[in-house]
Amino acid sequence: MIVAIDGPAGAGKSTVARAVAAHLGAGYLDTGAIYRAVTWAVLRDGADPRDAAACTAVAAGSPVDLEPTPDGLRVLVGDVDVTEDIRAPRVTGSVSEVSAHPGVRAAVTEASRRIMAGGDWVSDGRDVGTVIVPLAEVKVFLTAAPRERARRRQADLAARGVDASLDEVLQDIAHRDHLDTTRAEGPLRRADGAVLIDSSDMTAVEVVEAIAALAGAAREAARR
Repeated sequence: MIVAIDGPAGAGKSTVARAVAAHLGAGYLDTGAIYRAVTWAVLRDGADPRDAAACTAVAAGSPVDLEPTPDGLRVLVGDVDVTEDIRAPRVTGSVSEVSAHPGVRAAVTEASRRIMAGGDWVSDGRDVGTVIVPLAEVKVFLTAAPRERARRRQADLAARGVDASLDEVLQDIAHRDHLDTTRAEGPLRRADGAVLIDSSDMTAVEVVEAIAALAGAAREAARR
């Protein structure tokens, strides 16, 4: 079984997806972390995030590995641990531009499909249910009000020692939403058959329980 969770920046997809995977005893694949790792490599190499050819070349030459750990996922580019670095504001500010390039998206899609070819998986991102695994048994579009998403992102940044005002984060959220929903390749949208969950007034536990219930219903239906 595959559970695909898509949604905009700051909706809490990664936190929820990890918890759902643990609840179901499934693997967890964070496609957003792969895109962030490629973006980190683009910036490391001094490439222009707007240059499709350069970004595609970096994606092809910078293998990304995700290693499960007791605390989540360890993200590696080659032999460099970039788990913390990919959450830095400079990466966040460029990831939507880098991930818009067809060559980059093709590389990440191929890698994601290969990883999820067998077994049970929970994956989150922008186009998991629309492009990467459109035949996923459970598809969810997780969202929240922009200000609530900004508040959550600000809290996450503060926990990492990054000082940013709510207005700054809200502006970045709006910019990323525009880029994600208007790009030509794999734009952010609700997949056909995806269940819409607005988590503005929900706790993470409530969201996890709702998605776990959908997965349980899908498993029961498959047994019939």
